Amino acid sequence: MKRLALLTLPLALTACTKAPQDTPPAQTAPAAAATAPANTALDAAALGGYHWQLDQALDAKGQRIEALFARADRPLQLDLRDGRVSVSNTCNRMSGGYTIAGDKLEIARLASTMMACADPKLMALDQDIGQRLQAPQTLALRSGDTPQLTLTSAGGDVLTFRGEATADTRYGGPGATAFYEVAAQTQPCSHPLIPDKQCLQVRELHYDERGLKSGTPGEWQPLYQDIEGYEHVNGVRNVVRLKRYAVKNPPADASSVAYVLDMVVESETVKAK
Repeated sequence: MKRLALLTLPLALTACTKAPQDTPPAQTAPAAAATAPANTALDAAALGGYHWQLDQALDAKGQRIEALFARADRPLQLDLRDGRVSVSNTCNRMSGGYTIAGDKLEIARLASTMMACADPKLMALDQDIGQRLQAPQTLALRSGDTPQLTLTSAGGDVLTFRGEATADTRYGGPGATAFYEVAAQTQPCSHPLIPDKQCLQVRELHYDERGLKSGTPGEWQPLYQDIEGYEHVNGVRNVVRLKRYAVKNPPADASSVAYVLDMVVESETVKAK
């Protein structure tokens, strides 16, 4: 049995809320994205309300910057919120502080995880985007149905990002934090709309202010809906930090709760018995 602790649990945890439903609702209907803010000057709330995924990157000669598209299936993503920028869909996750003065964006030295990736293009992506972001950039924000963020370097390189609404934006407010243990194997479960449905088996965990497990875990229960952003691999047990959102005006046969992955905090490969 191989155990891998991925990240340290945060100290601040929220109060307990209800565990997964014990009757099978239909899968959560996808919530519509919130209306994008109107065209305006740079707005910190607008920046923080979206995941910014790289759509186009051109150098000063108008040539595509191929090095920034090392992952065709997962475009480079920036998240800018509360004075912090996070860079994902690279080899390593990077983060750091940022400031905006007028239309000028300045990002402080980025901290990075230290994983090695087999694909040299991914390793090069880390270095390339890290250097670019830590150089001064001119920032422009265009609102609309698909918000657009543009970063222009002093040398004339232009990076264009499209906005994808965060869960907080889509569901109209911050979700409640919860921790679940997800069993290594899914189990058959009865679902009114999906024949031969396989459900995740989950139980809620609790942690104290030091990030240590406390109390007794909840009972194992089937989860009749998906966790947004989570991809389960049979044979791998995970502890995940989730955000739970109330779904406003759900259809009569749909769940009133949405589960969105925040982070995987522990992962363990379990040998089949």
